[in-house]
Amino acid sequence: MNASIKSARRIFEVLEYFEDVKRPVSLKEVATKCDYPTSSAAALLKSMAVLGYLFYDSYNRTYMPTMRIAQMGRWLDAGLFGDSAFLALVDFVHKELDELVSISTQSDLHAQYIHCLQTSKRLRFEVKPGDVRPLAISGIGRTMLSGHTDVEIARLMRRINAVCPPEERIELNALMKIINGIRRDGYMFSKHIIVQDAGVIAMLLPQRDFGRDLVLGVGGPVSRLEERHEEILACMREGIARLLK
Repeated sequence: MNASIKSARRIFEVLEYFEDVKRPVSLKEVATKCDYPTSSAAALLKSMAVLGYLFYDSYNRTYMPTMRIAQMGRWLDAGLFGDSAFLALVDFVHKELDELVSISTQSDLHAQYIHCLQTSKRLRFEVKPGDVRPLAISGIGRTMLSGHTDVEIARLMRRINAVCPPEERIELNALMKIINGIRRDGYMFSKHIIVQDAGVIAMLLPQRDFGRDLVLGVGGPVSRLEERHEEILACMREGIARLLK
């Protein structure tokens, strides 16, 4: 791996670790949890502190992100979602259903989760912001594609098939049958595609100010989604009608 890429990756791994634990951490903890040599972890944390991204507590010998990190992300709610209505939609659906509710967008040849609220139920599947799914295979990805023109889908499929292994290539006509079904029904219910026994009911959301395609997803065990199928669809449609139109 290129040294500059490796260094950049480590910076984000450290920040993501802070996001997970939500507390000050020591040099030893970072080195252990992130599997870095102690000398490398020390140099990285010291550099982030010198640049103003981490605060070093010399008494407790711990590091903590500064408000500079918090300030940097404040524009993202508007930048990613266009306005707060999408976040309100996720909150509404999550409160009504207590299932995994997510917002996703396209990232090149993938669909990427950008906001998630997890269920409180014991039987669940872990998904976090930043996770990606194949654009032409996953439920959220295919739902994303349904908002593209047929010409755009064909172009994307040429790119996808050019980089994926032969056994994973997808025939365009077969994919278009699925896409046209999503366009007809207004949603997709994918089952056992990425993770066995896991599924997602996904809907393409109306475009807002920023013009990005966003997909609302309700995910969980297939058996539970099947049992609550009509309830989930009704809740998603109610939320979209109430908050986005």
